[in-house]
Amino acid sequence: MINKLLLPGLLLLSLLASAQPNRPAKSAEPALPYSPSLNVADMDRSVDPCTDFYTYSCGGWMKSNPIPPDQTSWEVYAKLYEDNLSFLRALLEQAATEPNRDAVTQKIGDYYAACMNEAAVEARGAKPMQPELQAIANVKSTSELAPLVARLQLAGVRVLFRSGPEQDPDNSDAVIVDFAQGGLGLPDRDYYLKDDAKSKETRERYVQHVQKVFELLGDTPSQAKQNAATVMQMETALARASLTRVERRDPYKQKHKMSPADLGKIAPDFNWPTFLTTVQVPSVDVLNVSWPAFFEEVNKQLKSTSLDDWKSYLRFHVANSRAPYLSSAFVNEDFAFYRQYLRGAKELRPRWKRCVQYVDDDLGEALGQVYVSKTFSPETKAATVDMTKRIEDAMALRIQQLDWMSPATKQQALGKLHAIRNKVGYPDKWRDYSSVQITADDFYGNALRATEFESHRQFNKVGKPVDRNEWDMTPPTVNAYYNPQMNDINFPAGVLQPPLYDPKMDAAPNYGDTGSTIGHELTHGFDDEGRQFDAKGNLKDWWTKQDAEQFTKHADCVVDQYAQYVVVDDVKINSKLTEGEDVADLGGTILAYIAWKDATKGQELHPIDNLTPDQRYFVGFAQWACENDRPEDLRVRAVTDPHSPAKYRVNGVVVNMPEFGQAFGCKPGSPMVKPADKVCKVW
Repeated sequence: MINKLLLPGLLLLSLLASAQPNRPAKSAEPALPYSPSLNVADMDRSVDPCTDFYTYSCGGWMKSNPIPPDQTSWEVYAKLYEDNLSFLRALLEQAATEPNRDAVTQKIGDYYAACMNEAAVEARGAKPMQPELQAIANVKSTSELAPLVARLQLAGVRVLFRSGPEQDPDNSDAVIVDFAQGGLGLPDRDYYLKDDAKSKETRERYVQHVQKVFELLGDTPSQAKQNAATVMQMETALARASLTRVERRDPYKQKHKMSPADLGKIAPDFNWPTFLTTVQVPSVDVLNVSWPAFFEEVNKQLKSTSLDDWKSYLRFHVANSRAPYLSSAFVNEDFAFYRQYLRGAKELRPRWKRCVQYVDDDLGEALGQVYVSKTFSPETKAATVDMTKRIEDAMALRIQQLDWMSPATKQQALGKLHAIRNKVGYPDKWRDYSSVQITADDFYGNALRATEFESHRQFNKVGKPVDRNEWDMTPPTVNAYYNPQMNDINFPAGVLQPPLYDPKMDAAPNYGDTGSTIGHELTHGFDDEGRQFDAKGNLKDWWTKQDAEQFTKHADCVVDQYAQYVVVDDVKINSKLTEGEDVADLGGTILAYIAWKDATKGQELHPIDNLTPDQRYFVGFAQWACENDRPEDLRVRAVTDPHSPAKYRVNGVVVNMPEFGQAFGCKPGSPMVKPADKVCKVW
């Protein structure tokens, strides 16, 4: 799954949700605030667009939108997400109090009410997780770890490794179990292994955080310090055995299908049959182990690490995973390390924001039903579906015109393109949460039961046909994605709101913004990762050797370009990590431009706000990316985020589009103009 924009921490301006004082006790109907998809006030026309198009388009926005203290960065997507949170807050406050609720309204309303009852949460302190801590204490030997790890993973504790269903890479209609690396408390394996001063400082601060969590669990400072060192040692060993993020972009590196018995040979000291039985997976003949060397290290740890050390590791990860749902001591420590130190946030987000997000995380398609009914009209869906079809037609045209791809591969590429499923707005069938018990007085229990429901729902897919109508994002999400094994592109209703898609605006900025997003996701089906899957989503090489080499050559032009850009201080973009997103940014913007020209051919277009139609297309494209960043957050994203910083997602694209230079009359040699023989061309 490859997203155009990953909002840190998956992130929203308070809406007037409560009734007016002198009116009857009826809440005002919530509404999303309006922002145009092209706002000239967000521009800085004192900047030469041929020198720095990003600042020309976004300079005004950057000046008038400082980063809120509870945010780690601030961008157009995040602001819309915040607006969505406020809108959803109003819906949830109504759902929590109105009489005669239906089942959906009851669940989302009671979940929100329980979360907002901070006094009850505070009074319970760490007690809600005592059953899990007691289960750890009761373990008598490492041979008993398998069922315990299974129960913890079902409950959402990310411990030791990751497990779950995945489409069979060789048969995308079937679902098998996948085991993958995991079990770390820092954002990435590189945090444990790099030797630069900042990485060493981060490890020291992490150990201090781990120690503090143990102290919150009741350990003495000396015991907590010793336990923290143990956790760091165990996680470092797991990190050394883990693939890098760049390596994980190669799906063949993560394809190692085998029988459960074969996995038992790799890691014989972990009881895999018991694990599978505990997560209630039916009898399986084949599973995938994404990186066998990682599980060899897991087995090594099982043999060499004492039971007490395992208990320390598990206790920490239970508390670390549960911290957001516990009393303020845990919440504040979690914030202090993960959002304040690592990402630079100045303040904890207000509780209502966190509670709205938890409802969306855990009951997203229940909340989404209410959201869609109030925000996403049939007209908007029809217009965005039409835009998607036009951009797919542009992609077909580009494939046919490619001078580096052979006819045989073109035929396969067109077959894949025509097989892509477009999912716009919301699912055709809503998820059924009727079996999830939600009460208005048990926040921790609600979160646990919702998590376990989703875990079992996922594992229940194993051995059954793939549901190709399923979504991986909730309808209010401000994001989009392409799934290579589903071969589908997905645009939730949340990302099709102003200012990203604006029905009141002319076509140019809408194609520049939402159109480029559609093209971006479409292009992911043909990037360095997505291109390795065929029309059905099977991992299959459908390229001729020469065409594959030509693709790499053309994509390397983009990789080499972005490798020169600085993220923060002396840290440059890891362009092998961002390759797929950078290529998609370029390809998607070109496709949307072609589609816009086709959609408006024969129309007499006029300048608006002293911007020509072509200039409006490019400014609309740039203004989706207006952003301010904290340096701490940029450092984390440089390691973990497959997307380049916003400035380069704009300037790095337009330098490769001669249409941009023509639109703004840029002279040869301008920073935003490449010599013709240096322009990167992929799609």
